[in-house]
Amino acid sequence: MSHSMQWKTAIKSYMDKRLLWVFMLGCSSGFPWVLIGSNMSGWLKDAGLTRAAIGYFGSVFAVYAINFMWAPLVDRVKLPFIGNKLGQRRSWIFVCQAIVFFCTLQIAGLDPSKNLMLTSMFALAIATASATQDVAIDAFRIDTFPKSESTKMPQASAMAVIGWWTGYSLPGYLAFINADSIGWNGVYYGMAGIVGLLMVFTLLVGEPKTKRDELQHEAEERHNKLVGSKVAAWFTVTVIEPFYDFFNRNGVKTACTLLLFVFLFKIGEAFLGRMSITFYKEIGFSNEQIGYYSKLIGWGATVFFTLLGSLINVRFGVVKGLMIGGVAMAASNLMFALIANVGPNEHLFLATIIVDNFTTAFSTVAFVSFLTILTGEAFSATQYALLASLGNLGRTTLASFSGELADYLNSWPLFFILTAVMVIPSLIMLLMLKGYFKALLDKHQSS
Repeated sequence: MSHSMQWKTAIKSYMDKRLLWVFMLGCSSGFPWVLIGSNMSGWLKDAGLTRAAIGYFGSVFAVYAINFMWAPLVDRVKLPFIGNKLGQRRSWIFVCQAIVFFCTLQIAGLDPSKNLMLTSMFALAIATASATQDVAIDAFRIDTFPKSESTKMPQASAMAVIGWWTGYSLPGYLAFINADSIGWNGVYYGMAGIVGLLMVFTLLVGEPKTKRDELQHEAEERHNKLVGSKVAAWFTVTVIEPFYDFFNRNGVKTACTLLLFVFLFKIGEAFLGRMSITFYKEIGFSNEQIGYYSKLIGWGATVFFTLLGSLINVRFGVVKGLMIGGVAMAASNLMFALIANVGPNEHLFLATIIVDNFTTAFSTVAFVSFLTILTGEAFSATQYALLASLGNLGRTTLASFSGELADYLNSWPLFFILTAVMVIPSLIMLLMLKGYFKALLDKHQSS
């Protein structure tokens, strides 16, 4: 097959209706991060809260790091009434969206500087519903594109990532440019409307067809013989089997290395991400500049680079994609150190945003494809959630201290150089895992 033919085949494989579904659900997944993330940080900063308080408010994101604890329920519990109407994956997604919708309306009527506790409670409810929705959405994607279509995995990952960024950036852009004129409360009423639209879309997509029920049934029969009771068997299959299956398939040593890699890969990026809005404001960029560059141009760049990243991952494989992504990630953090030295220069801001979005998009597509390869069909929701939440654990728990670290170092350039160095351990582990992946991918392509 000639090179141009290979690229043509890669590009043609994007013409698949199911990818649109994955994209729209991706939007739904990214959107709550704006509600309780950068919009909330902007609002709290404008309301006069300290850096440390904003950093700690971000700890509501910790629920994304532990959603694997209830992910088995998303795999196994059928919701009454709505479950039969919409199917296993969509019914969970819809119910979670309804909770986000209700809480967004509640926040819109509050003043967070006076009701910080109540605002935090609603933010926590949004985070919990959104983290649960993510489990169902990831499982929807994995069920829609089984491993036998392994060439489709980077595309599906790319569409999920582009959807996520669209749901995150475009509403974020609209929020920041209108915040000064209509006020943050008005912005939140608008955001509730967007959730309503996403709910309508969930009703329109098609539920994926899988062998999940049969595989889970087989596992239940196996456990039933061991424990001798239907109720206990349901429980052990739900809670123990997904984790046992993961370690069993990969071997304990490799499984532990994989989990550690997933944990370490995005830590530097997370430290940077949590402080970026605070950094932009302190260096001297306005709300409108942040909205325009960080959100709007950032979104365009992310979409473009995600498509490019997925094409390259289809052509050269996920491990190379992760290596390139990791090295680029360290390099982009150094660009921030440069801005810290130069001050609020718009051209440099633009260049940094583009480099930063290239690395984020590129490494995320590789990372999502990589996690997808590691899941089994029977418990896709639970296993993917376990892996993704480990990735989030480093991001959310340790990154909560990013404000403390910035204050302690009291030097933005030093802070960003340190975040660049954080990538190195995970790249060393990736080199150790290289042979294992080759064997794993060969196995999938032959099956």
